[in-house]
Amino acid sequence: MRRRFFVERFENKTAALSGDAAHHLGRVLRAEAGQFYELSDGKSAWLARIEKVGRERVDFSLIEPIASRELAVETTLLLAVVKFDSFEWALEKATELGVRTIVPLAAARSDKALLKAAEKRAERWKKTLLESSQQSRRVSVPELKVLEKPADAFKRATGLKIILTEKPEAVPLKRVLPSSASKVTLAIGPEGGWTDEEFATAQAAGFRQASLGSLILRTETAVVAALSNLNYALG
Repeated sequence: MRRRFFVERFENKTAALSGDAAHHLGRVLRAEAGQFYELSDGKSAWLARIEKVGRERVDFSLIEPIASRELAVETTLLLAVVKFDSFEWALEKATELGVRTIVPLAAARSDKALLKAAEKRAERWKKTLLESSQQSRRVSVPELKVLEKPADAFKRATGLKIILTEKPEAVPLKRVLPSSASKVTLAIGPEGGWTDEEFATAQAAGFRQASLGSLILRTETAVVAALSNLNYALG
């Protein structure tokens, strides 16, 4: 399978890779003129041939377009900040599962030390999204929003709105999902769960509570389980 890289733009059937990505391709992968790779500008993907490998730049000519593999449903993930190794794993898997937008949440039960350090991790998280998008051969990289309070994120949510809960009386997720939807906003809380106030705010914003069953899942596990369900039902 050919590797995929993201470039800033396509221009007159040509493209160029620069910076760290060019260094990785030229110096680490030892790419040479004549080799083929896949490129995306965030809107479309092309099969491309290397024309020249420089120290800080790799030039390509575009050969033919590649069919899009993006999901039709546009999913926004509102994800409470948890321990960074778990959070970054969740970002990686959410990217593989087709999420379009990710909003980190400063939930009431998120660790305060993690929230304080979250802003400094933003560039690392964006790199995780980029690398995961390349690995999974996505056409676009998910957009990472700035850290928000749940109440603010809930108010701006659009489409079908779902908030996961462990409450035993909650409706199973599969019964909440319609046969089709163009936009979905999915909110997943920290391992301590949402507070009553957060549930009330979500409900006022039009969110429906749903559960993933009787098992107690970690936040990152819930991300994979919920998105897999969404893709199965709506994809």
